[in-house]
Amino acid sequence: MSVIDVGGEVREGEELDIQAVDAWLKSQGIELIGNPEITQYSGGASNWTYRLKYENVDLILRRPPKGTKAKSAHDMSREYTVQKELTPFYPVLPEMVALCQDESVIGCDFYVMKRIEGIIPRAKLPAELHFDEKQVHELCVNVLDKLIELHQVPYQGTPLEKIGKGDGYCRRQVEGWDQRFEKAHTINVPSFKYVRAWLNDNIPADSTSCIIHNDWRFDNVILDPAHPTQVIGVLDWEMATIGDPLMDLGSALAYWVEDTDNMIFKSTRRQPTHLKGMFTRKEVVDYYLEKTGLKPENWTFYEVFGIFRLAVIAQQIYYRYYHKQTQNPAFKDFWIVIHALHIRALKLIGLQKLEANQLAQEFMAKFKELMPK
Repeated sequence: MSVIDVGGEVREGEELDIQAVDAWLKSQGIELIGNPEITQYSGGASNWTYRLKYENVDLILRRPPKGTKAKSAHDMSREYTVQKELTPFYPVLPEMVALCQDESVIGCDFYVMKRIEGIIPRAKLPAELHFDEKQVHELCVNVLDKLIELHQVPYQGTPLEKIGKGDGYCRRQVEGWDQRFEKAHTINVPSFKYVRAWLNDNIPADSTSCIIHNDWRFDNVILDPAHPTQVIGVLDWEMATIGDPLMDLGSALAYWVEDTDNMIFKSTRRQPTHLKGMFTRKEVVDYYLEKTGLKPENWTFYEVFGIFRLAVIAQQIYYRYYHKQTQNPAFKDFWIVIHALHIRALKLIGLQKLEANQLAQEFMAKFKELMPK
């Protein structure tokens, strides 16, 4: 079926030493038949993901990008353990196969899991699905329900308790992302001083604590090829922890691009939330709160935090491009998106419309100044 995601050619400079991996897997008692067909999945700003298709088994390998110095940012052991421990309570995770912490094998930690065959809904749904508005709506609800289901996992008294600190999560997140932004700031993006001050002044007590995914997007779920509105897999558990579920929802909403959003957000959209049948951001929040019974005193805090967090993630990536630590042309215009996120956050926290419009004008002037002639 052509809509099933199988990966593409391995990117230059990101080749995998398959002989070393193959030998190590066999040393762990894993039966492998034939030589694997190797492909690589799109992305690459975070961990690198490869498919190893043997005659008798279909595997996925995850490893950190080259040059990674802080293991805490790409902790393969933690990501492997979280999925292994969570599977009994949340059976839409891939089956873990093996974890390698011997860097002599390929120069870094990595882990291998079984591949879940299915459809990954990226920026555009495959045309072959022929989804109508009702099916798009059903997909939207099912993806949100899977997030709600995760937030209800009974982790207390299990090894999962150790994956996060729990109480005080909101404050730790605001302070942590604020520090990350300071370290990654470049002169062509705003300081976010109003947004950062507002977040710090409005930190709520945690609404509750639960397991959160921390990177919830449509392109991190896998759909059933036979019933493509149904979620059969959830991927990318690198940032999963114990925290406030409303922070998880706010972070997910930052990626939720609507059909009425401006061209900058539309051009960077990476999930099909613009389609007719999808919830608006407000409808997402209303649906989630009704299903969970949570009643935040100030929902705006969580949405603004999610926008700021996304801006910091984009800025950390752009910082590498700005300082010529990467040549990836996909990153060269991230500063534009960061300006757009800044304006969106300011509008949410209710600064005067005149001031927001002035910021927008300043952004456009800087945009024209810095664009190549």
